[in-house]
Amino acid sequence: MVIKRRKSRVIKIGRVSIGGDNPIAIQSMIKFKTSDTARVLRQARELESAGCEIIRLAVKDDLDARSLRKIKEQVKMPIVADIHFDYRLALMAIDSGVDKIRLNPGNIYKKDQIRQVVSALKDARIPLRIGLNSGSVKETRSKDMPDKLVNSALEYIKIIEGFKFRDIVVSLKASDVLDTVSAYRKLANLCDYPLHLGVTATGSPFSGAIKTSIALGALLLEGIGDTIRVSLTDTPAREIYAGKAILESLDLRKFGHSIISCPTCGRCEVDLVKLVRELEEKLSTIDYRLSTKPLKIAVMGCVVNGPGEAKEADIGIAFGKSEGLLFKKGKPVKKVSFQDCVKILLSEMGRIND
Repeated sequence: MVIKRRKSRVIKIGRVSIGGDNPIAIQSMIKFKTSDTARVLRQARELESAGCEIIRLAVKDDLDARSLRKIKEQVKMPIVADIHFDYRLALMAIDSGVDKIRLNPGNIYKKDQIRQVVSALKDARIPLRIGLNSGSVKETRSKDMPDKLVNSALEYIKIIEGFKFRDIVVSLKASDVLDTVSAYRKLANLCDYPLHLGVTATGSPFSGAIKTSIALGALLLEGIGDTIRVSLTDTPAREIYAGKAILESLDLRKFGHSIISCPTCGRCEVDLVKLVRELEEKLSTIDYRLSTKPLKIAVMGCVVNGPGEAKEADIGIAFGKSEGLLFKKGKPVKKVSFQDCVKILLSEMGRIND
C-alpha cells in the first residue's frame, strides 16, 4: 500500500520545510522554563540527538522572550515560540530571531493585536502556526467539538488572510481521539495549509502513546498531516521516539534500524524480552543520522514463525532451546549462542553496511 499525501502548500520553518512532498517532520516541546537557558540547551541537545527536527518553547514573560536569542544562537533546530494571552511576547520573540510563532485563537483574538503580529512575521519572513486546543478554543456557533475547532480555525485563517499573509500552519488538537480525527479530516478538505498533527493532554506515556498512535495513524493513512508532535507526560525525547515509531510503522520515514520480535509464548525457551531490551539499548546509542542503511532485524523465540521472519529481515536470529540460527539476507549462516547474540548481531550488521 502506498499512502497518497494530501496536497498542501510548502512552508519553511528555519531549515526545515513542511508540506508538499517534504518528509513529515517530528517536533517536541522543551519542558523547562525558557529563561532557564542552561537546562533548555541541555534538553535541546538531547532532543536533537533523539531525532527531533523542530522544537517549541513556552514564552510566558519578557525574560523568556529575551532568552530566545541566546538559545537560538546555540541550537541548530528551528525554534517555535509558543505564545498565549499577550501578543507583545510574540513581537519580542520575533525580534529575538525565532523561526515560527504559535498563536492560540482562544486567547489572542483581537484583530489589531493579530495585525501587529502578522506585520512583524512578514518583516521577519517567518510563518505562523494557528494552534487550537479543545481546552481553550474560543466559543463559536457550533457546540460539536470538531466543528467548533474547525470553525475557529477558519475564522482565524480568514483574519490572517485579510492581512495578505499565507505562511500558515494549522493544528486542531483535542484530548479526545475521535474529535481530533474528525476535526483534522474536516479541515483537510477546506484549506491547503500544512497540518500539524497531535492529540493534546494524552496523559501517561503508555496510554498517551496509544491514543496518539490511533489518531495520527488514522490521519496519516489518509495522507493527512505534514508535521507531528506526540504529547506525553514524559521526557520530550520519549515523544520523539514515539513519533519516529509511528512514521516508521507506516513506511513514511526511515530513521534507523528496526527490530521485529515475537511476543513469546510457551514455546520460547530463551529470555527473549531481556535480549530485545539489550539490543534496543545498544541500538539507541547509534546516531540515527550516521546509519548508512537502516536494517530490519528479526529476533524470534521459536521455530514456528522464527525462521520465516528471520529470512525476510536483513539479518535475524531464530532461537531454539539455547542457541539460535543466524540468517543474513534470507540465508542461514551459523548457529549463535544466546549469550553472544547481541554482540554477534551488532558485528554482522556492521558488515552488511560496510
